[in-house]
Amino acid sequence: MAAGRGSVLEYGIGNGRIALPLAHAGLEVSGIDLSKPMLENLRERLAREPAPIRARVKAHHGDMRTVRLKKRFPLVLCTFNTALHLYARQDVERWLARVREHLAPGGELVVDIGMPILEDLTRNPKTPFRIPSFVHPTAGRVKYHEYFDYDRVRQVVFVSMCFEPVDRKAKSGNDRRTAMPSDVSGGDSQFMTPLAHRQFFPQEWEALLHYNGFEATAVYGDFEGGPLVGTSDLMVWHARVRRGWRSR
Repeated sequence: MAAGRGSVLEYGIGNGRIALPLAHAGLEVSGIDLSKPMLENLRERLAREPAPIRARVKAHHGDMRTVRLKKRFPLVLCTFNTALHLYARQDVERWLARVREHLAPGGELVVDIGMPILEDLTRNPKTPFRIPSFVHPTAGRVKYHEYFDYDRVRQVVFVSMCFEPVDRKAKSGNDRRTAMPSDVSGGDSQFMTPLAHRQFFPQEWEALLHYNGFEATAVYGDFEGGPLVGTSDLMVWHARVRRGWRSR
């Protein structure tokens, strides 16, 4: 889509990680998100933007499976694993029905989701996976480890992301976090953020698109347009409504 022309619908607009750059490129962005804290942070960020940018971004609170904006868009985005919060087939079907309602004739849906990584799905749920310390946006430098617990029947991986501020001076914030009991965490400054992601395998996702009226026009294994291969960490799907599709 050419800069400065057209409008975009973004599912999972969050705090504007994608929407704000699009607005700066001259596009009008309508976004839907279920998280009130993220939308509040977006409002704070928009307040610091020039009036023309603020006017191009419209955020709506609601469930991606049910919200109807009564408007059509040439491009619909669902970025950064937002679709992995659709845990059952019925959830995906309801959401794709909303996408069809919002797409203009010939419009395109672009979704990026994580590629299931078998090493993560087969980890011992009681064994922590550690990475080097890093700077957290609100807690400063933290030590980090996480636990993976994969439900093979539901195809949902539950991740416990555990943070330990190095300087013990964690700041308060709007992010979702759960204090870890001191007898388990080793200190009352530690906190844990839970995450649950549905795991969609490539052929499964293509089938969900197909049986809900879409045809995949392209799929990539990175954000640079590289091919989807066995070692890819993510999938970027481009799809359009199939010609002649009529929902039952």
